[in-house]
Amino acid sequence: MENTTTKRSNVGRSSQAHIAKSIIDCDIHNSVPPGGLSPYLSERWQEHYKTFGLRGRIGGYYPRALLNAARRDAWPPSGLSPGADLSFMQEQLLDTWNIEYGVLNPLIPVGEELNVEFGAALARAVNDWQVADWVEPEPRLRASIVLPYEDGDLAAEEIHRCGPNPAFVQILLLARTRDPLGNRKYWKIYEAAAAYDLPIGIHFGGNQGPITGAGWPSYYIEDHGGMPQAFHTQVISYAMQGVFDRFPTLKIILIEGGFAWLPPLIWRLDATWEKLRAEVPDLKRKPSEYIRDHFWFSTQPMEEPPKREYFEQLLEQMDMDDKLMFATDYPHWDFDSPDRALPSFLKPELRRKILAENARELYAFDKL
Repeated sequence: MENTTTKRSNVGRSSQAHIAKSIIDCDIHNSVPPGGLSPYLSERWQEHYKTFGLRGRIGGYYPRALLNAARRDAWPPSGLSPGADLSFMQEQLLDTWNIEYGVLNPLIPVGEELNVEFGAALARAVNDWQVADWVEPEPRLRASIVLPYEDGDLAAEEIHRCGPNPAFVQILLLARTRDPLGNRKYWKIYEAAAAYDLPIGIHFGGNQGPITGAGWPSYYIEDHGGMPQAFHTQVISYAMQGVFDRFPTLKIILIEGGFAWLPPLIWRLDATWEKLRAEVPDLKRKPSEYIRDHFWFSTQPMEEPPKREYFEQLLEQMDMDDKLMFATDYPHWDFDSPDRALPSFLKPELRRKILAENARELYAFDKL
């Protein structure tokens, strides 16, 4: 099966002359090798895992032709799975593309574990593993705090444990949660995040519920292409439930959910708010104002309209040039290489902001 995205990704060092001098990658997926979490789990939880395993909800899947959703060339010679071998990641991603900083987003379903005490133990182990096995040996990498996010107390406890450590630059949630993220059950997470000025990254995925308003889709292509519906729900929930009035410094990053859908959603929300604002009298601003001030977006998957002017119109409608950040999604099959992800006609200043400077400011990399 031919994979056009794989062809896009196989661009070597000779292309470096065509990319910016500084690149910050906001979406790198590291994975746990066999037994990799054992040093960070107590004997109790190691035995628990061996005996009972994980207890999450059945949901998403990947095509068998793309194991681990990975590029075909992302399998390390060591025999580990894609994203599990640091030296291979350094060679294939960080060195090849001269990545200045990269943000790790391990898609390990600790937040979906139905045994929340075990989920909390897994979260602690994953976070300690990221620091010891990735950030400390590779200073270009920074970690995301994973959480048992369906339990506000346990999640906040983990944020307070990890928040003071500069190895962590954000908190990681998945797009399909048990309830929309504006719900008060999650507010302890935001209170703790605000205490350390850590943004909340919401990544493609999650199996707590269907991505549609009409149930589970039949095909992978529906699941993959329809994921923005889950992001829509989260944006609406945050804007309408008063989260940003309660936590005015909170920053939200939508990762791997696209962004072309944002302008029409904003228009619809503002129009609806004008008609029904009596239901939410405590909101002090229009939904569009909350969204423009509090949301950031990753470029992958990059929107690719058929005409150049459509993309330029989209950026104008978004009016968020300082909120769009570059991501490769390494090592997944829909990887975007830095020299091909962005349209060639972008102005140099905007290209520089997207490839590095917006992320540098948000994550405060210059202060590290």
